[in-house]
Amino acid sequence: MNSDSTQSYSLVVKKACPTCELILPVIQQLARRVDLQVYVQDDPDFLESLDDINSSDDSSLEYSFHNKIEIVPTLIRRDGKEESGRIVGWDREQWREFSGIEDLGAELVAFKPGCGSMTEDPGMQEILAARFASEALSARRIDLADAEDEMEACYERGWTDGLPVVPPTPVRVLRMLAASDRAASEIVGRVPPDYAECSVEKVAINAVLAGCKPDYFPTVLAVVEAALKDEFCMHGLLCTTYFSSPVVIVNGPIVKRIGMNSGGNALGQGNRANATIGRALQLLIRNVGGGKPGGIDRATLGNPGKYTFCFAEDESDPEWPSLAMDRGFRRADSVVSLFAGDGVQPVLDQLSREPESLALSMAASLRSVAHVKKYGMADAILVVCPEHRRVFREGGWDKERLRQALYDHLMTPGTELMSGVGGMTEGMPEKFKDKLLNKFRDDGLHIVTAGGTAGMFSAIISGWVASGDKGSQLVSQKI
Repeated sequence: MNSDSTQSYSLVVKKACPTCELILPVIQQLARRVDLQVYVQDDPDFLESLDDINSSDDSSLEYSFHNKIEIVPTLIRRDGKEESGRIVGWDREQWREFSGIEDLGAELVAFKPGCGSMTEDPGMQEILAARFASEALSARRIDLADAEDEMEACYERGWTDGLPVVPPTPVRVLRMLAASDRAASEIVGRVPPDYAECSVEKVAINAVLAGCKPDYFPTVLAVVEAALKDEFCMHGLLCTTYFSSPVVIVNGPIVKRIGMNSGGNALGQGNRANATIGRALQLLIRNVGGGKPGGIDRATLGNPGKYTFCFAEDESDPEWPSLAMDRGFRRADSVVSLFAGDGVQPVLDQLSREPESLALSMAASLRSVAHVKKYGMADAILVVCPEHRRVFREGGWDKERLRQALYDHLMTPGTELMSGVGGMTEGMPEKFKDKLLNKFRDDGLHIVTAGGTAGMFSAIISGWVASGDKGSQLVSQKI
């Protein structure tokens, strides 16, 4: 035994490691010369052939987790309670210098690398953090009775949007958090309508509930940050009796990285990333902010997008700028944009082969946003399908020329829009009678591309009637 009683050693091993098997004679030699405690990760009988060994069963991996063991064998030296050094694997000269035993391991090979600790097995870090790191998560924990169904428990506690959710167990939440380098306790913002503080951890909880993969989490965080910007007016969007809810458009390299859909059925079902990223925001607004239908959410009809409305833009044409580029970002940036939108209105034009004809069709369809006689109220997104984009590109039109043509075609004399004109009481106020009006404000019509390569069907996503400077604006956030 070492005469310095304040110095001690601990060694972490596992039977399944050939290097740990190799150093059994060294363990015996060390135990006779120093104050040694051995921790065995897998088989508590691993050291039964050795005499007078102080060993502990670490099959729970608690000691290994708290001491951040990554490789076995790991030999740790402590002076008093403080760690003064550690070595991993087997290196005879290093172990001799570290322990002060000059003839240590004389009969062994000079060097053999170690093996991975069981704490490094896939998914194990989150399991151990949930089990042993009380500070890892701060959200309150709810214990369910043995006979209580997890899915029904989520319904009964009001955590769902009407569809089943994934129970947010500590392990699942920790795995979600591990996909970001942001601290779980970091406050992202205050979520309306209750303006409750929202931490990164709470975003992770709702991402789990929504069914997100951890790879989606940075995108979800960016979506939440965009939604909480003042100019998006999330509180007003919740309170309105109108149809609108958040629409999420994603641009940049992240789209392929996480497997989002910008092609066929991009606005529909079937893609996990599209479906769950948008759903995570809706669940967070409900569960953190308190925005529930029948409460602050007073929508007369709502729209199916209030479950989720999220898609990626088709950026396959390098000469056609993306929505993110329209907002000042680079094509290499990964960006989310949020729009206060409604459902999907078709733009069917299978005959136009010239840009001017197709632009006129699109302009005529855009007149019906909100109401054919309401101008300057609601913004809109025009989703141009790839075949329609091809018509413009083959005709020599770029995106900006299309935007200008739509603006020009939508200019309308106020006399045609007054209340009572055409037998419709709805219409523009009398003060606009002698003005030339455009359907959209200057920054009110946004153009994106998405959809399959077959089918000449574009779409309009109408905006909230409180669009613009005094209502909701399209907002973007870099991921």
